[in-house]
Amino acid sequence: MRLLAMTGEETCLCELVDSLLEPQYKLSRHLKIIRQAGLLTAEKEGRWVYHRLVQEVLFLEPLYQMLKTLPDNDGIFAADLARFRERMCLREDGRCRVGIQNPELAEGSV
Repeated sequence: MRLLAMTGEETCLCELVDSLLEPQYKLSRHLKIIRQAGLLTAEKEGRWVYHRLVQEVLFLEPLYQMLKTLPDNDGIFAADLARFRERMCLREDGRCRVGIQNPELAEGSV
C-alpha cells in the first residue's frame, strides 16, 4: 500500500527507495508484480525507469483515493510522503537524475 500511494504520480525507483526507506531489490520485486498485474506502466529513459499507475483501469483512481484516506495512526504514510516531496525536489527538468541518495538501500548493500 505504501508503494501504491507513491505511484499516483510518475516516479522512478531511486525516488521510491529514498522515500520509503526500503531496499532497491524489494521495491523492484513489488513493482514488477504490480506491473505484471497491469496496474502500473513503466517507461525507460536512459538508466531510469519511471513508474505510474495505469490511468485507464477504472478502479485504480478510487483505489488511489482510498489509499490517501486510510488512517495513519503510526505516521508511516505521512513520513513517506514528506520524504517523497523532499526527494522530488532533487529532480532536474522534472526528471530524476541523481540516483539513490541512501547508499545502504541500494542493491547489494543490504
